[in-house]
Amino acid sequence: MTVRRGLAALLAMILAVALAACAGLPTSGPVYPGQEAEDTGAPQDTIFLPDRPQPGAAPEDIVEGFIRAGSGPTDSWARAREFLAPEFTDWRPEAGVTVVLPGDRIYDVGEDGTVTLSVVAIATVDDGGAYEPVAAGTTVLSYRLAQQSDGEWRITDAPDGIVLDRDVFPSVYQRYSVAYFDPTWQYLVPDLRWFPTTNAATRVADALVNRPVAEWLADSVVTSFPEEVTVRAAVPVESGIAQVELSAEALDVDADTLDRMYTQLQASLATAGVTRVEMSVAQAPIDADAVSTRSARVSGPPLVLVEEGFGFLSGDELTALEGLSSVIPALAPRAVQVGPDRDAAAVHADDGRVYRVADDTAVPVDERDRLVDPTIDGYGAVWSVPATDPSALVAVMPDGAVAQVADAFPGASRIAALSVSRDGTRMAAVVTTGARFEIWAAGVVRDEGIPVRLAEPRILGAVTGVPGGLAWLDEAAVGVLTAEDDASTVYEQVVGGPASTTSAPVDVADIAGGATVSNVRLRTEDGTLLVRRGANWQESATGIAVLATQQGAPQ
Repeated sequence: MTVRRGLAALLAMILAVALAACAGLPTSGPVYPGQEAEDTGAPQDTIFLPDRPQPGAAPEDIVEGFIRAGSGPTDSWARAREFLAPEFTDWRPEAGVTVVLPGDRIYDVGEDGTVTLSVVAIATVDDGGAYEPVAAGTTVLSYRLAQQSDGEWRITDAPDGIVLDRDVFPSVYQRYSVAYFDPTWQYLVPDLRWFPTTNAATRVADALVNRPVAEWLADSVVTSFPEEVTVRAAVPVESGIAQVELSAEALDVDADTLDRMYTQLQASLATAGVTRVEMSVAQAPIDADAVSTRSARVSGPPLVLVEEGFGFLSGDELTALEGLSSVIPALAPRAVQVGPDRDAAAVHADDGRVYRVADDTAVPVDERDRLVDPTIDGYGAVWSVPATDPSALVAVMPDGAVAQVADAFPGASRIAALSVSRDGTRMAAVVTTGARFEIWAAGVVRDEGIPVRLAEPRILGAVTGVPGGLAWLDEAAVGVLTAEDDASTVYEQVVGGPASTTSAPVDVADIAGGATVSNVRLRTEDGTLLVRRGANWQESATGIAVLATQQGAPQ
């Protein structure tokens, strides 16, 4: 027998959505009825209360109720466990999530009490909170049931993990940042993870301290936490203050390392609504202070090339950049990216070559054919690659030394755009694999600042249409332009999460990040500068020949 259940049935069986924090749980961002919630940037708790098993329910209804109950993580998915037979105690809901398209689910019921469920999966989340998109296709899950002594069907075997509809997932699992340092200890680098909002601080601290760095970033970032130091218990949060109990080995750590440990914890737990962290060993407080870190945010007005020259455009006033503005206009640039200290730039000139511009001098660093727009990092290295040979990536250092970057974009046949993150630890790119355009990210591995290879790339998602520009919008998201027929689209792709899309004018040519992730800037073919205001694009200036991207702001 085959039974279909749609999203309507899913929602009809959900009893309530409670926007409140559960008493006794160290959850973050509670919403108090009758008061206006303060916007702290932390996720708000949404707690689903699914149905219990109904008397006389058929096997397929028991499985469907069990799947729905995956939306209720309270008390370690206590509601979902009501659908399990008493002897089935080793189901592990925390093992991960299968994110599926909403719509019909197909249940096949066997005579032996076996129920198989067919769904269309689009992403998974592993037990460490890492989000991974998957090519949409049918996934089959198998459940075994048996009638109990009271005649009711219960599940005796089920796959570990839970299944959530795409539209329900962001209400049950929300994104948090696990913060590491770049190898120079200047920048904090976020690695996004997805956890249930219940006990979020505990989950984030565990990911940061007790678990290894994600494989794709392991050789590109550093952590201050020694391997032997662990978080010993749950992390309660009261009035925004998180109590982090560390193992005794933390007493042997020097003061500078303790300060960095505190800094990582503070930055990570802030995404779970924590305003202050208190570290301790055996309930004895550990004194530590946050270290100063460099922001990767850009600041100031847009950086553009106009008829009057190259610089920051504020109203009708153009402010030149010392050492750059005297040279860049003469190159008739197609694209410009300025380094974080604004003392060097990577320029794709009209003659097709890539130049490094600094100290009022333009030096050609790549003269190969069909180069994509280059990118520059905080070490002053200019990265360049031909569109038809993604593996031929090079990074040219300020002294002219050419680093051949190994393991670049394996399996990609073409590359449309690339940009190194503002902290220098990750490379984002839009590549062609088969007939698909995909957004990839890879860790940058260096030897004393010189790039030596890219780590195994992480597929962030696919795009439709012909890809154009790519730019980092903040520390954790990139923006990608695509054009298809009579429409243009801006993809805001989170590194380690789903993408969102915004329609844009048909003739968009350039994209750049602004002061915030919501402050995206676009340039159209006719030279109009657009700035996103909510869901709309507002004209900001005209006569823009090039919209440059920035790799941060000087300290």
